[in-house]
Amino acid sequence: MKKIYLSLLGPIVSFLLAGCYDLDKMPQGQLSSATAFGTTAEINLYLNQFYQGSVYVAGGNSTVGNSAIKSQSNNVGNASGIAFTDLNSDNMIGNVIDTRLAGQTALSDASQLNDYKLIRNINFLIKNIENCTERGIEYDQCVGEAYYFRASFYYHLLVNYGGVTWMEDLLDPDAGQMQLPRNTRTEIADHILADLDIAIENLQAKSTNATMRVHKDVARALKSEVALFAGTWEKYHRAKNTPFYDKSLTNADEKINSYLQQAANAAKAVMDDGRWSISAGSPTAYRDLFITLDLSSNKEVLWWKKYDAANNIGHSVTRFLNQGGGQCGASASLVDDYLTIEGKPFVGAERDNAKKVYGQEFENRDPRLTQTICAPGQELRPNGAYVFTLPPLNGNSYNQNTSGYSILKYVEFNTTYEPTIDGEGKSQAPAIQVRYADILLNYAEALAELNGAGNANEIKAALKPLRDRAGMPEVDFDREYNTEADYPFRDLDKYIQAVRRERRIEKAIEGTRLTDILRWAAADVLIVGKTPVGALFVGSNLENNPFYYDSNGSYSLIYDQASGNNLYLTGNPGDSQRYIVPFNNTNYPNGWQFKLDRDYLLPIQERMLSLTGYAWEQNPGW
Repeated sequence: MKKIYLSLLGPIVSFLLAGCYDLDKMPQGQLSSATAFGTTAEINLYLNQFYQGSVYVAGGNSTVGNSAIKSQSNNVGNASGIAFTDLNSDNMIGNVIDTRLAGQTALSDASQLNDYKLIRNINFLIKNIENCTERGIEYDQCVGEAYYFRASFYYHLLVNYGGVTWMEDLLDPDAGQMQLPRNTRTEIADHILADLDIAIENLQAKSTNATMRVHKDVARALKSEVALFAGTWEKYHRAKNTPFYDKSLTNADEKINSYLQQAANAAKAVMDDGRWSISAGSPTAYRDLFITLDLSSNKEVLWWKKYDAANNIGHSVTRFLNQGGGQCGASASLVDDYLTIEGKPFVGAERDNAKKVYGQEFENRDPRLTQTICAPGQELRPNGAYVFTLPPLNGNSYNQNTSGYSILKYVEFNTTYEPTIDGEGKSQAPAIQVRYADILLNYAEALAELNGAGNANEIKAALKPLRDRAGMPEVDFDREYNTEADYPFRDLDKYIQAVRRERRIEKAIEGTRLTDILRWAAADVLIVGKTPVGALFVGSNLENNPFYYDSNGSYSLIYDQASGNNLYLTGNPGDSQRYIVPFNNTNYPNGWQFKLDRDYLLPIQERMLSLTGYAWEQNPGW
């Protein structure tokens, strides 16, 4: 047996391993396993590296940093972080087109698979954790956290790249040991779920999130998400005969149903234990959840990250969004998907007429709409310093809105901490990792996919707390069924359509929409050939509104000119109705051109293929 070389200096091992590993680098020093992780205190110190950082792995699509924490940060001058993670989907639109949705990702854009650095660090712990001389619930918790994080990192790889290579051992410097083929996506999913079973068995059950560490129900939540992802991906990609399903499966229907049942069972276990519930008690409880700075007593939030701007632990979401700008905006597609207050689709003449006067389309709708998107009269800065009236389409820099629909979610409009208002890194809205709504949505969708008609009552019951909090009537699958010719999911089973809409509305602007589109193989109806649009401009009171220019007209919105445009619209001059296009779409006359035979997965770096001796194959279409 060859030696595996590593450096280990007691508690400081986390610093030595946190960012240095790569598949082609020889670890330095020599492993002294007799002294590694002798106490739970040392193990916890090592595990802390996976709680620190700026990236959410479970279900997210951000580049992995050094942790499993959902990002709530902003780079200076750049709208990024939790409030902006739906910009890679049909929920939000920035002032530049998303290259993946546009079908313009290049092989040269392939990222390094940094998840393997994290996986290697976790494997180092798992291989040596039994060196700990202590046993008991503290030790079990450490074991559970280790397996949870490994599952999280592999899930991120599965979402972005499909089947990769499952590694449980530390790699020997011998290059031959790196020449390992990719596992199938089914094998990776099964390994992830097995790790999560170990995590669930070992993690402590908690009825509070105060420790801000993962616990048994967080692992159950991730299991329900992974199983739902695996089952729906296989089901819909197989149905549409894309290149991305597991062609090695001989029992596909059985396997899909197994995943869906695992998703339902994991979610139901959380529901049955009764430790968590949906926040309620106020008409704005949904909005308030995302700007409550201390969630330690909140029974909806299973896991979260707290910010403390006074100690330079913060983000910049409020600064970017508290004048209605952020160089982004919600899409008309998202806004139109909210039901009316009676629980009916917002369609036809009712929708078209409401858009003619800005603000009317927000009236008599699901209240979550105006707790996510700004409606006229919404205060955005404390003490009435900025009250939203109309979207700042002509705003300067980050104070510009791109679509006519400004984001309210995460804006600390009522803050008493002055630096938050305009300060870089001074916003403190919490980064919610897992909430009980995720559990209910996963359960409802898994049941709808298994047998919507047979599970109709259970689906309604699962979604009822979300509807009750919002002040909406409970689900009625027939009343809500949208069969309009322009509705992308008009041909779906009514039970599946209902839960997909509920997921979109409840989770809007939370960075999960792209993952849903990918697993549903839905880019063909949601993305390809679509020109993303915002509010109605020509044909509404936004056109020629004095709000948009000063007395000299120097800030007027200009469109349909050969040069100098600062506003782009659908259609042609003379059309009675023209919608805002958030970016210069001159080069995109046919809308998004996401490549259905390529863009569901990201490309693998040529360097990575070379390291494996080309035992790895490139993803389809690349």
